[in-house]
Amino acid sequence: MTWSTACPDWGERLQAGRSLIPDLPLDGAAAARAVAIFNRLRLPDVPNRPALADAAGAWQRDLVGALFGSYDAASDIRAIREFFCLVPKKSSKTTTGAAIMITALLMNRRPRAEFLLVAPTQEVADLAFRQAAGMVEADPVLAAKFHVVEHIKRISYRPTKAFLKVKSFDPKVVTGSKPSGVLLDELHVIAEAHDADRVIGQLRGGLLPNPEGFLLTITTQSERPPSGVFRTELLKARKVRDGAATLPILPMLYEFPDGVDWKDPANWWMVLPNNGLSVSVDRLLPDYEAAVESGDAELARWASQHLNVEIGLALKSDRWRGADHWLGATDTTLTLESLLERSEVVTIGIDGGGLDDLLSVAILGRETAERRWLSWSKSWVHASVLERRKSEAARLHDFEHDGDLVIVEDMEDAFTQVAALCAEVEQSGLLAQVGLDPMGVGAIVDALAEVGIAGNDRVVGVPQGWTLNGAIKTTEIKLASGALLHAPQRIMDWAVGNAKAEPKGNAITITKQAAGTGKIDPVMALFDAVVLMSRNPEAEGRSFWEDAAQVIA
Repeated sequence: MTWSTACPDWGERLQAGRSLIPDLPLDGAAAARAVAIFNRLRLPDVPNRPALADAAGAWQRDLVGALFGSYDAASDIRAIREFFCLVPKKSSKTTTGAAIMITALLMNRRPRAEFLLVAPTQEVADLAFRQAAGMVEADPVLAAKFHVVEHIKRISYRPTKAFLKVKSFDPKVVTGSKPSGVLLDELHVIAEAHDADRVIGQLRGGLLPNPEGFLLTITTQSERPPSGVFRTELLKARKVRDGAATLPILPMLYEFPDGVDWKDPANWWMVLPNNGLSVSVDRLLPDYEAAVESGDAELARWASQHLNVEIGLALKSDRWRGADHWLGATDTTLTLESLLERSEVVTIGIDGGGLDDLLSVAILGRETAERRWLSWSKSWVHASVLERRKSEAARLHDFEHDGDLVIVEDMEDAFTQVAALCAEVEQSGLLAQVGLDPMGVGAIVDALAEVGIAGNDRVVGVPQGWTLNGAIKTTEIKLASGALLHAPQRIMDWAVGNAKAEPKGNAITITKQAAGTGKIDPVMALFDAVVLMSRNPEAEGRSFWEDAAQVIA
């Protein structure tokens, strides 16, 4: 039997202070036993070491009951194999994880069963182990039944010889492992490892032989726009929660429903399941006010960690001003095809560099009726970048999956594909000009000539540096006024978030925030296209009389 873990009324539940666990046919006896064990454990690092019966939030007991109540020992079937919890910082995530894994050792019936608690860093792993070991030491009965080995962070339960290993994230963790339970702490940090998806896939594979096996993820929202395996798992959990997918996953996502103002402290309690215990609204207020004073970038970071507010753009204090209006200028219906259908003329900007850069194309159309500007982009990158910039590999693969980035083994293939894309626009009869950085573009110019786009009047060099100031300002103004709309493309969101404004005399230039990693090539390609569109061009393949004839006809 497949259980439905959908919770489509999650917004109403949050606003009413109700549990996010939907009604499930749990094994009541197993759930109650697990909660009773969990409640008896004590906080090891708090004066008087209070029991979790008093120190834990209701959400923790709900999770424990669902995790252990979804396994039927008689039939040896686990109805829910994965659990995904999104809770804000200071919600006792690491302590909760340690307590759940001690509970798992006590509930387990498999001899020599292996359990893993995987933390994102050595520091968090040390904390998780200290919490788990401290809970054992705080109870004389447990201290007699468990064997704690400090130097390898291993805790064994003597009666069954089952054991818990606490590890920082590393591919070696999964080598030869067939765990009965895995807890991933702070997936959003783990996801930054270039091979995170592969390692987590191996963990899932290791769980398969054990019918009782479970994978529990407890994480905060990311400090940057979600990417890689974190984004994949978060979107999957949301689909299950909303009823759009049926999978053996139980989501507990403490995030604001649409329409709720997260900047109003009166609403914060909704996403603070440990409110009044390890954290409280009153204690957050001074930090919030300090973040507000520090500017939008710090406020966004603070909100992502303390209120699970998802960051759309990685805004920095010295960001390009157009970034403030970028997301608001998204036209979710815009594609290359619809751009060509809606436009009377098109310009193309191209920005390319060495093997460490993106080769980017921005196609900018001017609407026939409204005369708004419409933007759509595509980029190419050499495969070697995935190894050189491992921290961004998962993000680049996301863009590839979106269809907005092509990863090539030979840049000659990229030049050919760029020329083919430009030829597609040319065939529409709308293309006025192609503009590009004059430095190092010989191969691109040759590729364009191969498809019939050539000549100084069709392919023009666009001076860079401070001379782009007019295009930069024009783009800012049009974004703010709604006169420039762009397609919903995450690669452009990322590039805009990377763009840093630097004053050069009376002008500004755009550079990238982080050398080597945060690329801005797609944005620079857009500026090249804006330079050409600002000259009020007419399409090369369509005249005034042709348009007039169509109207008369």
